[in-house]
Amino acid sequence: MPNFDRRAFLGTMALAGTVPVAARAAQSLELKDIAKEADNACLYHCDFGDPPRFVQMLTNISNHYSAYGADPFALQLAIVAHGPGVKFFLETLDGTTWRDEVMVPAIFEKVEAVAKNGLRIYLCSITFERLKLDRARVRQAPYIAFVPSGVATVGALQNKGFAYIKIG
Repeated sequence: MPNFDRRAFLGTMALAGTVPVAARAAQSLELKDIAKEADNACLYHCDFGDPPRFVQMLTNISNHYSAYGADPFALQLAIVAHGPGVKFFLETLDGTTWRDEVMVPAIFEKVEAVAKNGLRIYLCSITFERLKLDRARVRQAPYIAFVPSGVATVGALQNKGFAYIKIG
């Protein structure tokens, strides 16, 4: 699979003046397909399911972009989600371990707001397999992709020069 061309994607978004919401399933990437494309790159590790903590992470991501003038070429940020962290990217919690929880739609609106700056989200395939989650339940957005393993992606991105942040 070819590398994801972040700069071309962001250029297209800038010309369109929006973040497109694709009508396609999230793509699957191999660890080799993820490259560090900015001098300043950081991954946010999300293996938790606490909504206030997740909102704090999004606030920190927004502040992170603000410090770089929201320049998507100066800063590359990613969320790596596994375990309960994947629930924030599902359309519905019905039929999941979290079925009795209330989904707060405003949380994903915050994700979309920071995604316009180039945020990428990597979801753990192992989590989806072990919890028997249907990948079709993932919200449709061009910045969301599946990776083979969340923890392996955390390690791989650190080896590629991404700094590590975990809120909590």
